[in-house]
Amino acid sequence: MQENHFERNGYRLTDRRDAFDLVRAHQLLSASYWSPGIPQATVAKAAANAWTFCLLSPDGQFVGMARFITDKATFAYLADVIIDPAHRGHGLGQWLVRCLHSLPEIKACRRLMLMTADAQPLYAKIGY
Repeated sequence: MQENHFERNGYRLTDRRDAFDLVRAHQLLSASYWSPGIPQATVAKAAANAWTFCLLSPDGQFVGMARFITDKATFAYLADVIIDPAHRGHGLGQWLVRCLHSLPEIKACRRLMLMTADAQPLYAKIGY
């Protein structure tokens, strides 16, 4: 399977499975409002069973992620979009989602879904 990747200011967004850092993903997600206390095994299973994208910093550290639960043809649910607090405020979240929406498999979907309690303005700019 061919890797999907994007680069911006030294940051790299990739769907390479070996880029996924389970420990760091668990730390980020368990500190979020939507999955406090989520077990590490659940994060691992969710990432393995979705189209998971990893955001890597210029020095190669895992600093964010997003997942699509999708059939890559008709439906896609965007989940777990998260950026390390130390890397927020630079437009990385919006860039990440725009990159994902440029993928042919996502563009072909008739239905895109997202749930958020606090980021409506961000996602409205992207078309949600």
